[in-house]
Amino acid sequence: MNYLRTSDLARAVGIHPNTVRRYVDRGILPPVERGAAGYRHFTQRHLDCLRLANQVYGDHYPGRAIYHSGIRIIQVAVGGDLVGALELAHGHLALVRSERTQADRAADLLERWAFGPPTDTTTQSLQIGQVARLLGISVDIVRSWDRSGLINVPRDPSNGYRRYGALEVSRLRVIRLLSRAGYSLSAILRMLIQLDHGETTNLRHALDTPRPDEDVYLASDRWLSTLTDQEQRAQTIIALLEEIIRKQLAVVS
Repeated sequence: MNYLRTSDLARAVGIHPNTVRRYVDRGILPPVERGAAGYRHFTQRHLDCLRLANQVYGDHYPGRAIYHSGIRIIQVAVGGDLVGALELAHGHLALVRSERTQADRAADLLERWAFGPPTDTTTQSLQIGQVARLLGISVDIVRSWDRSGLINVPRDPSNGYRRYGALEVSRLRVIRLLSRAGYSLSAILRMLIQLDHGETTNLRHALDTPRPDEDVYLASDRWLSTLTDQEQRAQTIIALLEEIIRKQLAVVS
C-alpha cells in the first residue's frame, strides 16, 4: 500500500502539518498506524476525512447549532458510517438554510421598520421592568443593550428613571428580532449608528459589513455572509461524502 505522509495531507487541503497532527490527537481523523521508523501511515480514508473536517473547522465559529451539527457529521464519518454521515449532512444543509432564511427575514423586517411608523402604539411610557415583560426578555438584557449603546432612553426628570415610549419599545423589538436571528450586538450597533445618522438605505449591507476600523471577532459580525459561506460548505460536504461513497462502491464491485 502507498501510504501518505503528514505533509501530503496538509498540502492536499492547504493547511499546516501541525493542524493534521492536532486533528489526529483530537480524534477528528481516524486512528493512524505507525511504521517501523515511527512515521504515521496515512491512507486515502484519512485524506477523505480531512477534507470533510476542513469544511467544518476551516472557518470562523459559525454559531453553536451549525458548529455542533458539522462536528457530528465528522464523528460519524470517522466511525465509518458514511451513509449515516451523508444523512446528517443533508440535515446540516437544511439547518444552515433555515438560519439563513431567519436572518434574511429579520433584515427585511428591519428595512420595513426603518421606513415606517413605530410598531407600538404605547401612549404611556413604561419602566424597564414593564418593557422587559412586554418583550419577553430579562431586565438585564435591556440594561445590556442600553450599556452597549444600542438605545438611548430618556429619563423622567422627576426621579431619573428611564422611561420607554413607543419609539423605544419599537426599537427594542427590532434589536430583539435581529439578536434572535443570529446577528451580533456589534453588527446591530453598526447598523443603528448608520440609521441614527439618517442613512436609511443599505441597512442590510451595514449589518453584514464591518467598518475598516472595526475588529471582527465573531462570525455573527457578518452573519449573512457567514451563512452564505456555510451553505456552500454544507453542499461541499454532501458532494464529498457522495464522492467517497461512490469510490468505495466501485472498489467493492
